[in-house]
Amino acid sequence: MLSGLSWPWLALLMAAGIALDLLLGEARRWHPLVGFGNLAKRIEGALNRAPALRLRGLLAWALAVLPGVALATWIIQLAPWWLACLLHAGLLYFCIGLRSLREHAIPIALALARGDLASARILTSYIVSRDTREAGEADLAKAGVESLLENGNDAVFGTLFWFAVAGGPGALLFRLSNTLDAMWGYRNERFFYFGWAAARIDDALNWAPARLTAFSYAWLGDHRRALACWKEQAPAWSSPNAGPVMAAGAGALGLALGGAAIYDGEVEHRPPLGRGAPAQGADIVRAWRLVAMSTALWLAAAWALAAISFGVFHA
Repeated sequence: MLSGLSWPWLALLMAAGIALDLLLGEARRWHPLVGFGNLAKRIEGALNRAPALRLRGLLAWALAVLPGVALATWIIQLAPWWLACLLHAGLLYFCIGLRSLREHAIPIALALARGDLASARILTSYIVSRDTREAGEADLAKAGVESLLENGNDAVFGTLFWFAVAGGPGALLFRLSNTLDAMWGYRNERFFYFGWAAARIDDALNWAPARLTAFSYAWLGDHRRALACWKEQAPAWSSPNAGPVMAAGAGALGLALGGAAIYDGEVEHRPPLGRGAPAQGADIVRAWRLVAMSTALWLAAAWALAAISFGVFHA
């Protein structure tokens, strides 16, 4: 195991990191990811110019991500064991975003429940890039559910997967890479070549977590429909990882998602996701519960592996 931690310690520290996130939430001031975002903007401003944009983009990714991950690894290796454990748990806390998902999504459901479309539109605009200014209840509910399902993987399960592989530095590697993909991974004139490395590296790091996330959603919902939607619908999505996650999640919830959405004033017809009824405001709460239960499932799996590891070691 790259982290140097045994499964019992990993399970314990994973639980500690999740508990810190649920208890404290994201740091309101001086959040490390905010500072990282500012650093990434400066690096992009210096390097995003011809020639060799793809090579420059790879160099920019390395300059933004690798020093922090290497420093975290070095400090943990030199620290006493008790401090190393605190650092592992602390890095997971700063990298995971379970409570943040709830804090951003549930208020949308509450606004829709009281018929406050104006507030729901503003709240939804904080978590999606589509245009919500004229969106109706069904469009807002659909956007909220889709965001929860996709970001469950990006903000929670990808981080937990790489924490299990490489401890706190692994979680940091994934979170920083995912953040750069969100900043640079656009297929527009500015980032089409420069952001190529950030997008492809994030795809690679996300491949296994996304499929485990899709299996988790399927396991905890309508698994036959979820697996069928994953098989039939995911290949139509341009993202190799968002497709399985969102198709399986929509199928597990018995919802029909995807379809038309407005981006930059243009209607984009996206492939379908799931099967069933259109999303309503209450389905945002159902999607949150699916993410929360999946987190509990991952934590239970970590503890099961810890028990097996402990039993084998002491047999």
